Amino acid sequence: MTHRHRDLRERTAGPLETAAGLEARGVTDRAAAGCRRRDVFSPAEGLHAREPGTAGSGCPTGPTRSTGPARPAGPASEARAAGRALLALLPGAACLATAGVLRLTEGILGGRARFAVTAAGALLVLAGLKLCLRGGPLCTGPGSRTALYVCWLLGYAVYGDDLLAQVISGGPEGGWHATPAPLLGLALAVAPAVWCARLYAVPVRRAPAGNHAPAESGAGVRPLLFGVVALQTGATTALLHLAGLGYGGGPLVAPAALGTLIFLARLLAVHGFPEPGATALAAACATETAAVCLVLAGRLPGLGLLSRPVDLLVAAAGPGGVPVLACGTAALGLLIHAPTVLTRASAHANA
Repeated sequence: MTHRHRDLRERTAGPLETAAGLEARGVTDRAAAGCRRRDVFSPAEGLHAREPGTAGSGCPTGPTRSTGPARPAGPASEARAAGRALLALLPGAACLATAGVLRLTEGILGGRARFAVTAAGALLVLAGLKLCLRGGPLCTGPGSRTALYVCWLLGYAVYGDDLLAQVISGGPEGGWHATPAPLLGLALAVAPAVWCARLYAVPVRRAPAGNHAPAESGAGVRPLLFGVVALQTGATTALLHLAGLGYGGGPLVAPAALGTLIFLARLLAVHGFPEPGATALAAACATETAAVCLVLAGRLPGLGLLSRPVDLLVAAAGPGGVPVLACGTAALGLLIHAPTVLTRASAHANA
């Protein structure tokens, strides 16, 4: 195995990048196990050993070289990290300021003026979100295809429950009643999401410091990932609860599931796997859209059974049961899938 892939040693900076290159050439953990190696990280370590050797089976057997302790972060990198941590507060601050202005001017400004304030606040939130995601642990680079899905899911979180309730009762009639608490809570939750993503990324970046760090980093992904997701979900739930207090209550489970879904999709995209997240977000959008469409289709003669599943779900859990099912199922699917792909060498190389 070593002699066939020795050129990777010349073109990569360390064992993590070499392991990612081996994966790209079709060398899997199973193939490495056939050479009596734990996983694909071990051959990569062998290629970077001081005195690489080969056994009769053609598998690397040379000693593993320690890469030495990780170089401590300098003041400049620490200042950049602190700046990005502060930037993560911008979306929540902009949304909170907009909500405060709307509350203080209630009964004073007319409908058009309040709409203008809302539109300006939305633009400020989007600008803050763009700034905090231009760099840092949740930066995916250009070409993200999930923005439309996220916008739909956020829009449904604000208007979807009332829309579905009106459709079921024979409407829609008139305007839809907005529920702004989920949007405020999720905007505030951007900051803990960025900080949690950093908690996940920093140990991965420092992984080459140990003797068998690449292999150990792959094995340690699962508990680290579950811990970070639990921390992010808990912080999001707490912020959603606080946002709901300002509006006299609001849904909690559905927007918390949405926040977890968006966080996992973004985390996977950052580490080089955007497709699962995009698929999960699209599936959640499709489920919410289908719920409204099925109720409307059920009004047609002979098609009443189409709306029956939605009617049963709403009767059991209310209109909020639809986004809970859509976002919760999609987030659970990503949580099951993420540990599998994030143990690959390419995920560590992209960190």
